[in-house]
Amino acid sequence: MKRFALIGVGGYIAPRHLKAIKETGNVLVASLDKSDSVGLLDSYFPDADFFTEFERFDRHLEKLKRDANQAVDYVSICSPNYLHDAHVRFALRIGANAICEKPLVLNPWNIDGLDEIEKESKGKINTILQLRLHPAIIALKRKIDSADKNKIYDIDLTYITSRGHWYLVSWKGDVEKSGGIATNIGIHFFDMLAWIFGDVKKNVVHVSQPKRAAGYIELAKARVRWFLSLERGDLPVKPQPGKPMTYRSITMDGQEIEFSEGFGDLHTESYKKILAGEGFGTKDVLASVQIASDIRNAEPVGLKGEYHPILKKIKL
Repeated sequence: MKRFALIGVGGYIAPRHLKAIKETGNVLVASLDKSDSVGLLDSYFPDADFFTEFERFDRHLEKLKRDANQAVDYVSICSPNYLHDAHVRFALRIGANAICEKPLVLNPWNIDGLDEIEKESKGKINTILQLRLHPAIIALKRKIDSADKNKIYDIDLTYITSRGHWYLVSWKGDVEKSGGIATNIGIHFFDMLAWIFGDVKKNVVHVSQPKRAAGYIELAKARVRWFLSLERGDLPVKPQPGKPMTYRSITMDGQEIEFSEGFGDLHTESYKKILAGEGFGTKDVLASVQIASDIRNAEPVGLKGEYHPILKKIKL
């Protein structure tokens, strides 16, 4: 049984990590969040210590570190994006392994610094790239790898997940903290596409707004038109009562790639891989971090060239 600590336990993604820790037969001994609305802990680890101040959390784990039987083995990081780099460093500093939610860092050059610290420590940096573990995505990669090496595929990626007014008020609406929409909701898709279709040759941004972005990425084996949105009005179908206001679609050469199911257990699968020493490290995330960073810093060109067809239908 491995001993875990978790940073950001009050956040949206934390329950998936709590579930993964429990389902892999391990224990959470301490957690941290500035919000104390963390009653969910009672459903998973009611005996875990909880802190609202980082200094006291740091002190507690430092004390545990001095007892070989009490030291924390892993620190799971579910904090706001801009704090991931610092919290990964903290995990390594106390002699633990890090399990970090996306994105590992906001800027590609930050990865070099983490590599140096990882080499100096006994811990390992792991990041959650759960789409690489989705059966449909694995099958797609095998199909592409075994096909004609010279074939170039045409991909349309559309991801619309409605968010209310709170979004822009929260840290997610601050580009300096979240990295913007391409990082916050798009980076897993960019990782998946680069993993399957190869290196980036061209990256063009057509639209860049706080709640909407679109562009074109040319990969070694694919031409990708992508569209990301948090606007409810962009949904192509009326949401059903009680159902998530989300639309997710990837087409390849006009054919839909079906992967709408099977997301619920991917964090647990990620933890199983990490615990077996097969987690994704810093080198694995570099391509997607670079793509998202380039999008964030690009000057939008407007509706020119190979832009996503949905842009013709919505009011920008």
